[in-house]
Amino acid sequence: MTAKLTVEQRADLKKKFASTDQLNKAEQKVKEIAFDISVHFRDNWQGTPYKAQLVTQDKTAALLYKKYLDEFGLVSSEVLISGPDDREGNEEVDEEDLPAVVSFWKRMMAKHGSEEQYNRNVINAFKSGEHPEIIIVVDKLLTGFDAPRNTVLYLTRLLKEHTLLQAIARVNRLFEGKDFGYIIDYRGVLQNLNKAFDLYGKLEEFDAADLEDAVIDVAEEVKKLPQRHSDLWDVFKGIKNKQDEEQYELRLADEELRERFYERLSAFSRNLALALSSVQFTEDTPNDKVERYKADLTFFVKLRAAVKRRYAEVVDFKEYEAKIQKLIDTHVTTGGVEKVTTLINIFDKDAFLKEIEKLEGTASKADTIAHRTKKTIIERMEEDPAFYRKFSEMLEDAIRAFREKRLADRDYLSKVMEIADSVRNRTGDSLPDKLRNQDVAKAFYGVVLEPLGRHVAEPGECRELSADAALRIDEIVRAERIVSWTTNTDVQNRMKNLIEDYLHELKDETGLLLTFEDIDEILEKCLDVAKRRYAA
Repeated sequence: MTAKLTVEQRADLKKKFASTDQLNKAEQKVKEIAFDISVHFRDNWQGTPYKAQLVTQDKTAALLYKKYLDEFGLVSSEVLISGPDDREGNEEVDEEDLPAVVSFWKRMMAKHGSEEQYNRNVINAFKSGEHPEIIIVVDKLLTGFDAPRNTVLYLTRLLKEHTLLQAIARVNRLFEGKDFGYIIDYRGVLQNLNKAFDLYGKLEEFDAADLEDAVIDVAEEVKKLPQRHSDLWDVFKGIKNKQDEEQYELRLADEELRERFYERLSAFSRNLALALSSVQFTEDTPNDKVERYKADLTFFVKLRAAVKRRYAEVVDFKEYEAKIQKLIDTHVTTGGVEKVTTLINIFDKDAFLKEIEKLEGTASKADTIAHRTKKTIIERMEEDPAFYRKFSEMLEDAIRAFREKRLADRDYLSKVMEIADSVRNRTGDSLPDKLRNQDVAKAFYGVVLEPLGRHVAEPGECRELSADAALRIDEIVRAERIVSWTTNTDVQNRMKNLIEDYLHELKDETGLLLTFEDIDEILEKCLDVAKRRYAA
């Protein structure tokens, strides 16, 4: 190996291989660390939006880590290094000129075309793509690199002072669902942290707040787990039968309490994920306690899915959801935790009834129908405000009566099914026959009926006048609408002027004492309905 080297070169080579860094590069050690990184990332981060950065001591080590990460096949990775010095006649013994580095560089140039394009492609894929999950570097990306998804820093080389602080900052960037960055130190780097802080503190522009909680020992965070677990159970304090899931769901009928439950479940699950990624926690914590944490996590995540369905909440999986799901996939092996990704609309009657049939308990079925109908009413309120407002009030009365135990489970179910059918079929309000098959005019009718009712004493006469007015307003809107009229103020003003002219004619013909406020109310509400119903 050293036959062709000069005496000086052989001495230099011997010195390099005697150093701690060269010992650190011993292939077996690299292989062991690569396996540890593979398993750690797979078990804790794979399948989430988060990525990792592996810092190695030189280019040869970077390629060696890449070799073993690929060999184990658990994670995807890319190496990002600068080009070697390939000048002929270079007499220095430089690891950059070793065949593996030169060969790698030639492959990258053939693939990407230039160093600049190579850098851009690898960095963009790391920042925005699914792969690579881990980017392997030496000096690149330790400073001046902003990738908020970069969450885990695997350190296998010595970093000092400013470079160490910059590396820590790389994984502490804010990102959705990310509490902190994580540093896995294989090199004893963090022993230099206090020195780095001292140096930083001497700078003129130093601000103590910049370093506050910059690095926190995982053990300190894990200590919070028992309290987070207790806080979660505290939401259900007073439930006598801990095996009755219905009692938990009923307790969470209150929206404010549900939000508290979601927040505490999120805090507990994130803390548990951190704990389970710590060797110290798994070694020091009794197995029955760990299993209790896991079992409770499973129970509460299933409960969350049930109450989101029952109370028709918008389901999103942002923020900490990916990490929670990763925790379940890795550590919860029995049963399964259902993901509620869509809420079936009540207008899809067959599918909705099939969903209801799967639920256990009369009250659970009734609540699901009630809150799904309530959600539909909220979404459609502007399409027919008078109609939907009426059934919204009826629904709130039924929910309130059930909560106050004035309505039995079966009666509650019967009542909300009747309301849901009325909303689905648009029945349950007495409409004049002339409005039959005039769906949009029915909505205008509801708008006009209330202000006219303030001035017409006889209900039958008021309904007929309101129906005539609704049909005329519908004619005006349909005659004046054009493509993209909902964003055309000229068309909208023309509609309003024509409707206003008609209302004044009606006022003169019938002697109605419509006020300017009544007319303004009709104009604004009718235009809102028209925008929703005649948007296309």
